[in-house]
Amino acid sequence: MEIVPGALLREINSPEDLKKLNKKQLHKVCNELRQFIIDTVSIHGGHFAASLGVVELSVALHFVYNTPYDQLVWDVGHQAYGHKILTGRRDSFVTNRKYGGLSGFPKRTESDYDTFGVGHSSTSISAALGMAIAAKYKGENRKSIAVIGDGSMTAGMAFEAMNHAGVADSDVLIILNDNCMSIDPNVGALKEYLTDIATSPTYNKIKDDVWKVMGKLPVGKRISQTMAHKLADSLKGIVSSSSNLFEALKLRYFGPIDGHNIIKLVDTLNDLKKIPGPKLLHIITTKGKGYELAEKDQTKWHAPGLFDKITGEIVKQTYLSPQAPKYQDVFGHTLLELAHANEKIMGITPAMPSGSSLKIMMDVMPHRAFDVGICEQHAVTLSAGLATQGLKVFCNIYSSFMQRSFDQVVHDVAIQKLPVVFCLDRAGLVGEDGPTHHGCYDIAYFRGIPNLILSAPMNEQELRNLMFTAQLDSTELPFVIRYPRGNGTMPEWKTPLEPVTIGKGRRLKSGSDVAILSYGHPGNFAQAAIRTLRSEGINPAHYDMRFVKPIDEELLHEVFANYRKIVTIEDGTVVGGFGSAVLEFMAKHRYNAEVVILGIPDRLVEHGSLKELYKECGFDAPSIAETVRQLLSSSVKVTEMIAG
Repeated sequence: MEIVPGALLREINSPEDLKKLNKKQLHKVCNELRQFIIDTVSIHGGHFAASLGVVELSVALHFVYNTPYDQLVWDVGHQAYGHKILTGRRDSFVTNRKYGGLSGFPKRTESDYDTFGVGHSSTSISAALGMAIAAKYKGENRKSIAVIGDGSMTAGMAFEAMNHAGVADSDVLIILNDNCMSIDPNVGALKEYLTDIATSPTYNKIKDDVWKVMGKLPVGKRISQTMAHKLADSLKGIVSSSSNLFEALKLRYFGPIDGHNIIKLVDTLNDLKKIPGPKLLHIITTKGKGYELAEKDQTKWHAPGLFDKITGEIVKQTYLSPQAPKYQDVFGHTLLELAHANEKIMGITPAMPSGSSLKIMMDVMPHRAFDVGICEQHAVTLSAGLATQGLKVFCNIYSSFMQRSFDQVVHDVAIQKLPVVFCLDRAGLVGEDGPTHHGCYDIAYFRGIPNLILSAPMNEQELRNLMFTAQLDSTELPFVIRYPRGNGTMPEWKTPLEPVTIGKGRRLKSGSDVAILSYGHPGNFAQAAIRTLRSEGINPAHYDMRFVKPIDEELLHEVFANYRKIVTIEDGTVVGGFGSAVLEFMAKHRYNAEVVILGIPDRLVEHGSLKELYKECGFDAPSIAETVRQLLSSSVKVTEMIAG
């Protein structure tokens, strides 16, 4: 189905075309841009509500500023669809998040207008400040603007950047897009603080009066610009303490203003261009603006998939047989089951209660399960603090987000041998979100840390049993359980809970020609490959290793004593991961075998469906089967097979 942009939008191929319009036409541009996003996402999928909420801001920024010379940084990037469409990517927007198409996030290699690659939150202020400092150093009169949501503002990195911005004497504008949401509703004291600013009738009336008075002062005649600023600051200090947080950081605070009033936004941004130094503009927006269902249920419509734009009915696949659940849902239901039986269990997640399914426990036991906001470092050390008091904490973090709290895992958990359970959702390739979200590295970066137990379930039953084992009093070390995005393999997944012996794998199939060693969910791909190979007269053995630390040395001795050709499979980087651990064992014990390592190659893997990416990286079932065929005809001593 062809998606036709509105009359004005179809003529906008760059911000220069947008600037040819008059201000009164911007209302129509916003309406057409919002409808184009609705039309495209309903048919092709993608993130939805966040970009609808900043349509007016996107138009205003490119209308007022000289982008890309003036540098615009979008935090996270969920909100950047309007930005992409206005900057020359309207006609290719249907390829958004598709294999070989546009990235779902701003990406420097995709457009000069994407000044900074963003996928994780709370980086925009630091990046924009760096650009502003560089502009001042080089004597360039360019502006730097960071657009950050109130959800992203909870992260420590944002406060670190604001703390520096206030004293850096650089021309940076921070736009706080306040919609009370990240993916789930925002939490914490900052949310309440911003609400107080936005809703205080006394503050807003006197603030407006201050602005009106300042506009009438004869600056340059009887009163200097410096005196005017001091007067404004004094008046704001008298009438309100609400602005003190930002102004205490020496950021000039403006707002809050209506983020959906395009004329007000344009006028305000034009005024702020003339004011030097670090400043913050607070705008109030509605996530999902312009699509009623998205406004009412912003979490559901963050990324709803395909839907009927008229009825709002989300398109669901139909299946002839029962389907396996998502791993995240197995985690959520199992954790609640364990928590009912074990009063020591607590749950922690940094701003992903729905995405991780911790919300299942939060709804039933709100006093034992907590969303701490976008604060991965805090989540880990908070979990460590709880663990010092004898509690069993399940800290659920996406694998790629866990990268942000590596130091806390080392310093606050592993060194102190605190038995925190880290459940790493979205471990491995994640599909359409691409390289900023792929969980490629956790096996490798955790392997080098002493005192950690590293595990990966092959299916839902194994996930349940690993979780059960991790919460036992006898488990006294930090315990990592990684599992992928998406569905498992067991429609009847609610099996009896049984303990797993830590550090022990299992032989699933005996064989004679080659041994396949899998770690985690890719073991299911191996089983499919083995069925194909056995139909061809090839007889592989299959070992599900379960643990990479401690690795099952007894099982590895069996493998190397009986096989000279070995394939390892993991949904993680081939550099320093599970396959590397097998090679290290082989070298240590002086075995001699031909080893092929299958996994994520040592390069950035772009976005696409999981099926497409598994094939590209060479560890889907057909690729595994072909690797075995090649290995049985090869004479290479040790090989790392890296696709691409």
